Amino acid sequence: MHDGDVVVIGGGYAGVRLARRLDGTARVTLVDRKEVFFHRIASLRAGVRPEWSVTPFIPYDRLLRHGRVAVGKAVRIDTAERQVALATGERLPYDVLVIATGADYPEPARFTGTTTEDAMKAFAGHQQKIAGADHVLVVGGGPSGVELSAEIRLARPDARVTLAHSGASLLHATGSERAGRRALAWLESHGVDVRLDSFMSPGNDFGTYRDAHGDVIRADTSFWATGTTPNTLWLRLAGHGDWLNPAGHIKVDRTLRIGGHRDVFAVGDVNDASELKITPAALAQADLAAWNIRAHLHSRHRKEPRLYRPVRRTPIIVPFGPADGLTVLPVPGGDSAVLGGRPSVLAKAKTLMTPYMRRQLGYTAS
Repeated sequence: MHDGDVVVIGGGYAGVRLARRLDGTARVTLVDRKEVFFHRIASLRAGVRPEWSVTPFIPYDRLLRHGRVAVGKAVRIDTAERQVALATGERLPYDVLVIATGADYPEPARFTGTTTEDAMKAFAGHQQKIAGADHVLVVGGGPSGVELSAEIRLARPDARVTLAHSGASLLHATGSERAGRRALAWLESHGVDVRLDSFMSPGNDFGTYRDAHGDVIRADTSFWATGTTPNTLWLRLAGHGDWLNPAGHIKVDRTLRIGGHRDVFAVGDVNDASELKITPAALAQADLAAWNIRAHLHSRHRKEPRLYRPVRRTPIIVPFGPADGLTVLPVPGGDSAVLGGRPSVLAKAKTLMTPYMRRQLGYTAS
């Protein structure tokens, strides 16, 4: 039995998970501007190694058995009429709307363009720049910056690789000083020049970069792994700026609803839930929102909504290429253990969770 129309805007990790969870109980329409799912976890390696270029792209065609995927861009939400307008002119009625538009990432973790061909050309461009560079600069010492630096070093053992980080230690957001020290030791032992307390900005000349101390670095190419921006500009342009906090995230209550709208939810990187913006958190939000949406659609059964508890302590895995890495594992008492290569390789580093995501979209693991 399919009871109600659910429109999910955004086909990233949270949107895909939620759409699949509701496919058997509602008429689901998943809207995304891309023609395929973009497995962002595999994108850093794809931006470095040509043999990984195709890996991040998984078709949507097996995701939903009963619902459908609409390729297009949402441009307007009419909450009075309960309709979503697409740039194509199509209007989608909804009983429940979910905004899961995620965040914009720096390249190479960005889906450039609108087609697989566009994104693969972007990957090829990054690969060629890295292959021909004598010096590659990576800015940002969080998980993405550390992972990308390791990938570049392993692909180009003959090149100079510099990682510049504005903070005093790497991987600060993990809450583990030990993890930062281990990442630093791995990078330095593999010849990466790590510069801490080094806030970088483009220099006056092409190919130059200047830190806060006035020191100039010359590099053939650079990558900035310095944070993300929620994909909510379209909401502001559509007249829903009051839904956003100063950082651009959608304000949600503990049921993951937008205030004043019982039939509008926001999940994943796009909302203001206070936690690390990582894939396990997006999936947890999608699962809870799916429960609350079923309760809303089947209100005659008087199911109480569940309240979301931000994921503050979850394993964080940072690959150092396909054969090494570290895992920050929370343990009772508020501390964290840092595991080394083997568990990190098995859990993520070797395959970058590609088999898992392929199964989530209805494909075989390979």
